[in-house]
Amino acid sequence: MMTVRAVDVAAYILKKQGKMPAMKLQKLVYYAQAWSLVWDDKSLFRDRIEAWANGPVIRNLYKAHRGQYLVSSIPVGDPEKLGAVQRETVDAVLDFYGDKTSHWLSALTHMEAPWRDTREEACLLSGQRGKARISNASMAEYYASL
Repeated sequence: MMTVRAVDVAAYILKKQGKMPAMKLQKLVYYAQAWSLVWDDKSLFRDRIEAWANGPVIRNLYKAHRGQYLVSSIPVGDPEKLGAVQRETVDAVLDFYGDKTSHWLSALTHMEAPWRDTREEACLLSGQRGKARISNASMAEYYASL
C-alpha cells in the first residue's frame, strides 16, 4: 500500500469538488484525517497538522498552495494513491462538509477541542501565529465522542 500524503488527499478533494479557497481545502483535509482516525481507526496521512490562527493547517499542503487564494490543483498530489476505504472516508466527509464555506469550516474548528486545546496548551492568543501540533490522539478522542 502506498503512503498517502495530505497533498494526495487534497488532490482527490479538488478532483471531486473542483476549485475552492485554500482555507476550505485545508479544513476538508483536516476533517478527512479526523474522521479517518475515528471510522477507520488509522490516520489517513502522516503530515503534521498545526493549530494556526485561522484553524488547523497542514504545513506540507500549505507549501503546495502557498500564495493561491483559490486552488484548482495540487500538482505534487496524486489522487490515485487513495485506496477504496480512504476514498470512502473522504467522500463521506465531502458529503457532510463539502458545501460549507471556508469561514463556516474555520469557525467550526475554532469551537472544537483539538484546535482550541492545542492553542491553549501552547499559550497562543487569539490571532497569534503558532506552530503547535494538533495530535491524532486529541482528534480521535474528540471526534469519536460526537
